Amino acid sequence: MVDPLVIAQGSTPLYLLPKMANRHGLVAGATGTGKTVTLQVMAEAFSRIGVPVFAADVKGDLSGISQPGTPNPKIDERAKKLNLRAFSYAPCPVTFWDVFGEQGHPVRATISEMGPLLLARLLNLNDIQESVLALVFKIADDNGLLLLDVKDLQALLQYVGENSKQFQTQYGNISAASIGSIQRGLLALQQQGAAKFFGEPALNLDDLMQTDSNGHGIVNILAADKLLQSPKVYATFLLWLLTALFERLPEVGDPEKPKLIFFFDEAHLLFADLPKVIEDKVVQVVRLIRSKGVGVYFVTQNPLDVPETVLGQLSNRVQHALRAFTPKDQKAVRAAAETFRTNPKLNVEQAITQLAVGEALVSFLDETGTPGIVERALICPPHSQIGPITPEQRSQLMKTSVVAGVYENAVDRESAFEILKARAGQPLPAAPGTGAPAGQQSPPWYANIPGISGGGRRGDNLVEAMAKSAARTIGSSVGRQIVRGVLGSLLGGSKR
Repeated sequence: MVDPLVIAQGSTPLYLLPKMANRHGLVAGATGTGKTVTLQVMAEAFSRIGVPVFAADVKGDLSGISQPGTPNPKIDERAKKLNLRAFSYAPCPVTFWDVFGEQGHPVRATISEMGPLLLARLLNLNDIQESVLALVFKIADDNGLLLLDVKDLQALLQYVGENSKQFQTQYGNISAASIGSIQRGLLALQQQGAAKFFGEPALNLDDLMQTDSNGHGIVNILAADKLLQSPKVYATFLLWLLTALFERLPEVGDPEKPKLIFFFDEAHLLFADLPKVIEDKVVQVVRLIRSKGVGVYFVTQNPLDVPETVLGQLSNRVQHALRAFTPKDQKAVRAAAETFRTNPKLNVEQAITQLAVGEALVSFLDETGTPGIVERALICPPHSQIGPITPEQRSQLMKTSVVAGVYENAVDRESAFEILKARAGQPLPAAPGTGAPAGQQSPPWYANIPGISGGGRRGDNLVEAMAKSAARTIGSSVGRQIVRGVLGSLLGGSKR
């Protein structure tokens, strides 16, 4: 049995039970009340019991978890006050990631893996434009055209727009105006730099679920300070990642400890202007992913930022101080107070506005899965450094990472752009009995690479990583339809 995790202490220590950690959670509170340190304390605790963690670092402060803390009067005082006799300073094993490839290893997915529904949200498309984008993906599927990066999609959009009459009978009307809107959206995406996210080698999710030689879970930190300048890109990327995990992992029920803990910081960005169809899927993923052994913890300023249907599934809660200066603020305080199991000795609504920095109202699930009575408590001090590390420290950690050299160099293999460029002005010939172009019946180039059928592993070199990415992208289903994986099936299925 895995030991419980001490996260805070009120009248008694407050434990987060590992076997209940996949029931999800919420860390909320106003700016400057201690949410980031609470996230750090929880991530450390999970790492020590061998649970990998994924967290977005929106301010750069979380990177300090990679270094041991140094003696500090406030930390020492807190440890003494909480009677933490065995307290010591220690780092966590860390892997840094960055969509832009600047402050961490590059994170990529293919256009096909993203799928039309999430891509439509990323491009701010309306319903008609989204339908046209779905048709473009269908045409790519039927003709064996790989959509790996932005230029692949641009080339196919141009081809479909110029030959719309050719596709009208089979696929329906394809509006030139909608094609133009999608193309403009892609240009805007490129100007934001987010187009770097699309390409190969694509992220192997197994690389997020690793442990070090001591059995400690790797803390995967996504550098999100720059990414946060494009909030829709940030939210869409994390939603894609969460949904990809849902599709990738097998059912495990309620394990003794989670396979992965996923912290979704600035969670309000996920739900801002979220179309109903995607919100329904988010609710579905959050509800079902716990059976895959993944715990999702939303970190946000206000519990009201999270839809009620999702909020009801967040059972482990840490509520830092909220301010009540306006009627809207007061409503938020009341709503937050009502989500806790009542403590007759505590006026929760009043306490929320009086909490000091590092203090919180805490309620975790007990062994029966019942929310504990809310208690006012002090969060335990972190064992690692509070605050950011230096660029030199980050660079050194990246060089010694288990995935160093795997994702750094982008690969641009033959896909829709190259094929359409070679066939300029020609129709797409189909091989008899298939939806694939003629001459494409031979085994794919990666078929004979050793080990390609296996899962991800530590230390894959560039060729292996790219080969596995190709295998995941292409698939081998009947009709040779290009598999978009999670977002093609789970989120985009109804549109295909």
